[in-house]
Amino acid sequence: MPQMTITVDGRNVSTDGATISDVVKDPRVVAARINGSLVDLATPLADGVRIETIREDTPEGTEIIRHSTSHIMAEAVKLLFPDAKPTIGPSTEDGFYYDFDRDETFSTEDLEKIEAKMLELVSQNQPFLRREMTREEAKAYFKSRGEPYKVEIIDELDNDVDTVSLYEQGSFVDLCRGPHVPSTGYLKAFKLLSLAGAYWRGDERNKMLQRIYGTAFSSPKELKQHLAFLEEARRRDHRKLGKDLDLFLTSDDLGPGMIVYLPKGGMLRTLLEDFEKKVHFKRGYQIVYGPSILRGKLWEISGHMDNYKDNMYFTELDGQVYGIKPMNCLAHILIYKSKIRSYRDLPLRFFELGNVTRHEKSGVIHGLMRTRQFTQDDAHIFCRPDQLIDEITAIITMVEEVMAVFGFEYTMEISTRPEKSIGSDQDWEMATEALKEALNAKGLPYEINEGDGAFYGPKIDVKIKDAIGRQWQCATIQCDFSLPERFDTSFVGSDGAKHRPVMLHRVILGSIERFIGVLIEHYAGAFPVWLAPVQAVVMNITDAQADYAGQIADELRESGVRVELDVRNEKIGYKIREARLQKVPYMVVVGEREKQDRTIALRDRDGQQQTIELETFIARIHEEQPAV
Repeated sequence: MPQMTITVDGRNVSTDGATISDVVKDPRVVAARINGSLVDLATPLADGVRIETIREDTPEGTEIIRHSTSHIMAEAVKLLFPDAKPTIGPSTEDGFYYDFDRDETFSTEDLEKIEAKMLELVSQNQPFLRREMTREEAKAYFKSRGEPYKVEIIDELDNDVDTVSLYEQGSFVDLCRGPHVPSTGYLKAFKLLSLAGAYWRGDERNKMLQRIYGTAFSSPKELKQHLAFLEEARRRDHRKLGKDLDLFLTSDDLGPGMIVYLPKGGMLRTLLEDFEKKVHFKRGYQIVYGPSILRGKLWEISGHMDNYKDNMYFTELDGQVYGIKPMNCLAHILIYKSKIRSYRDLPLRFFELGNVTRHEKSGVIHGLMRTRQFTQDDAHIFCRPDQLIDEITAIITMVEEVMAVFGFEYTMEISTRPEKSIGSDQDWEMATEALKEALNAKGLPYEINEGDGAFYGPKIDVKIKDAIGRQWQCATIQCDFSLPERFDTSFVGSDGAKHRPVMLHRVILGSIERFIGVLIEHYAGAFPVWLAPVQAVVMNITDAQADYAGQIADELRESGVRVELDVRNEKIGYKIREARLQKVPYMVVVGEREKQDRTIALRDRDGQQQTIELETFIARIHEEQPAV
């Protein structure tokens, strides 16, 4: 082998080695980039190449470990259940999964068997071997193995793809771009987590497959930390807490992605919406309401028919097509156009707690977090171009103030023009620069999310961080020059001529359903006093105090405190325990001493106790209300 000079992580190296692994001896390196392209360590060397190594403890390295672990899981499944047909098995943000077509359902006991087999395969330190085939050779190969899903994937590749790559370890061969770790011995820490159903290609018209979820890390310590995090996330799961706390229900009878609020959940939603109204009215917004369905021609003008149709539902009335609204902007545009507007009228800020319906795929629906029908705290601001920066800045300030009430930290992201979009390049550039200028004026850092804007304009996405560090996208600020143009909106300027307003689409909490789900998990169901559906439970020790307990409950209710009365013939310890399980902030206990002294024994959900006057307690409750 002739001597070559290559660059490894910025250092010039002379070598007569054949592959990257001959040069890179660090056991923490799992893959590399050659001249910017991601490759396996078994990739042949060439003189003058530039190599950047990828260690197992980096985000890219972790992703490769997880993808490799999904292949090991698929091999274990095929060895234990030969009838299972593998489909796809990618890495994810938190782990990996693999989908299988199998008539018999996997069980939790099967997961234990699969994981044990994976450990056995890992101990064999099997190499991951890459090979290439022509497209037709690969199709014939997978047909011979009885794997129709791999054949379908090959058929759907672009016509100009002539060759495909396969990876083999042990007895398992998969269609895959790679790269992978050099051998299974690199996979030191993994855990299978759960089972779920998943439609092939995420389309409910296709066959339902069985999905096995797992996770993997570069070290057992990281895996242990992640499993502890998952356990805490399970404890906070809004679907479980929603049921335990009687907040909402979902059911097959309702259909996927539909929510019914129970009385306590209805109260929680009402409290949030009342808070929202106060926040908006204080800042000059006017409340409006639009219909749930609008004529199809309006959705054609807006561009939704061409760019958003797959996410919408349609119906027909009197021989005409109507679209069920997925967003509230069109009605707000019609409100703006209902009269002649002067430059003196602007900005106009229209606000609506509007119900919208979107066709989400069944596979992505998740409790309150992803629904088909939800309510947005939607607002649209029509302003002059010279007012644009101030209005965006005011929205950002509003986001800051509202998120502080709930104790959320957050980050900002600007999403730019997607492939499927409307409007001129000039308008998109002006809109994007306006968002950047407003964030810069506030001194807020942001990242750029290329190609993820709305089809009518770029946007600022606000990612909030909950109590255990997870990020959720809630607030959004979209800058739109396109819809005002399409709907020919205008205002009369100081010069007496017509001018085009700019339109800002924005939500603060976003989907009320999603925000409630985030709040449930953020607070683990223990809402702050002002937001708790039930703020206090009044309970007696014996029947002799039942009437006094009722009087206390009445006085609290009349003073605006949300209260429940518990005068059941149960031991006081049992009543207190039930109230704490319901995460009620305060338990008001009345015994004979309290009855005689006209006081209350107050206990909070953390176990702190004191005897106080009823008026003092009422004042404390009202002091908990946040300033808006």
